[in-house]
This record gives sequence, C-alpha cells and structure tokens, in this order.
Amino acid sequence: MEPNFQEKPNKSENGKNILIIVLIILVVISGIKLYMDHLDKSRKSEEILILSEENNDLNRRIDSVTYQLDLRIQEIEKLGGDVKALEEIREQLIAERNSDKKRTSQEIAALNQRISSYSKTIQEKDAEILQLREINQQLYAENEGLKSTQSQIEEEVVKLNMKQQELQEKVNVAAVLKAENIVVAAVNSRGREREDGFRDRQIEKLKVSFNIADNKVAEHGNRDIYVQVIAPNNQPIFDIAKGSGTFTIDGREEFYTAHQDLFFNNTKQALTYYYEKGSKYTSGKYEVRIYADGYQIGTSSFEVK
Repeated sequence: MEPNFQEKPNKSENGKNILIIVLIILVVISGIKLYMDHLDKSRKSEEILILSEENNDLNRRIDSVTYQLDLRIQEIEKLGGDVKALEEIREQLIAERNSDKKRTSQEIAALNQRISSYSKTIQEKDAEILQLREINQQLYAENEGLKSTQSQIEEEVVKLNMKQQELQEKVNVAAVLKAENIVVAAVNSRGREREDGFRDRQIEKLKVSFNIADNKVAEHGNRDIYVQVIAPNNQPIFDIAKGSGTFTIDGREEFYTAHQDLFFNNTKQALTYYYEKGSKYTSGKYEVRIYADGYQIGTSSFEVK
C-alpha cells in the first residue's frame, strides 16, 4: 500500500497570484477613475455649452432691449421729453454687451431679472409717449393760428440778422490796422540814407519805416506785423538766415522779408525794419507790402536804377 503524499504549494506561485490580483485591482481602479473623469468632463462640457447658449440668448435679449430703447429715445426726444433715464439704461446694456466677461449662471439670472425690470420701464415710457403726443397735438393746434405771425417774426429776424452781419462786417473792416507814412530808404555802408531813386551800390541795408494809424475800433493786443519786399520779377525777397520766414495770407503760405511783434495800443506806434540782402538788387521797380492780422495794411514802392 502506497503512502498518500499531499503536494505543498510553491511560495513563488503564491506570490505571483497575489501580484496578479493586485494588478487586476489597480486596473479596475484605473478604469473606474478614467470612467469617472470622462463623466466629469462630459458634465463640464455640457455645462459650458449650456452657459454659452444662455450667454448668447442673453446677448440677443440685450440687443433687442437696446434697440427698443433707441426707438423710445428717438421718439421722446422728438416730442421734447426727458430721455436721461433711458440713456443711462442703454449705456449700461451696451457696456454689458461689449464686455468680454464669461457670465456665470447666477450672473445670467441676475442680468435677466434686470432686463425684465427694464422692460417695465419701456412700457411706462410708452404711456409717456402717448401723453407727449397728445400735448404736442394740442400745441400744434394752438400754433396753427399763429403761423402767419410767426412767419412775419422769422422774416424780421432774418432781416435783423442780415443787418447785424453787415454791421459786423463793417466793424471788422474798420478794425483792420492801417500803416501810414511809409518811407523806404537805402542805407549805405556809412549809415547815410537816401529815400529817392538809388542805385544798388548805395544799398547796404534797406530801411522801411511807418507808423500804425489811429484806430479806435481795433482791439488792443499783440500783433504780428510783416513786411514783404517784392522784386521786379514779382517774387518776394527773403533770407531765412537773416530773419525771413513764412506766413499765411488769403489761405496760402508766402515768404516775408522781415517781421516784428507789436502790442497795439492805438498810440500811432512807429515801426522800423532793416533788411540786409547780401546780394545785388537788380534794376527795376520794387513793391513793399505790409501785412497784419491776415490783411494787407499798407503798400509802397521804390526803384533801383
């Protein structure tokens, strides 16, 4: 009779079985976690889509209410009513519409509630519009009988405005400064002056002197007085290095020969300008033009032989 021997389990086999079980458990846990993460992402995506749609609906509602407000504001303004409250609401809605902020569900609900209250305000303004229309109709009926008188008054006003404009134009012309006693002289190298016809060699410097005529209409204040010497070729004489520059006259830019600042105080102030050309004066007739405040206020001439 053979003895009954029972095989003892191998320790390494037991270890493998335990490891397999642990791995299976980890795989199951990982699968559960992946599934839960998937569900969470799906839920969040759905919430985002819902919020996005709700925001779009809200923006459309804002656009609609803003359009309705614009209509009421235009109508009430035309009827002479107060639109300040409606304009404030419209500004709030436009600011909300232009905001890049992503609203939460609570913010959407709160804004919807505010818009509902604005809708009530619009309804109240509709009633006000009806009242204003009635008032305007009454005023129109009352004014019908005054049309003839109003037309006459308007005609008189137009005539008065025309007379006032003509008077203002005359005042503006009278206020223009005038240069008087204009003297043009040639100054030679020894400082001697010659006022009559002179030759090029006698002109070391050109001297232009005059005074501002009495003008009780012109306002006291600073003035820019420009002197422009026009050569026989009808071109202005200028030298930027010696103080010449440009000024605007009759909407165009021109060169001036010399310039001075003057505080006009109606005391017949005298002005003297010296200009050293640095080159020869060609023979012929020269014109001296004096400008102030955009007007030519005086002119003279001289001849170089």
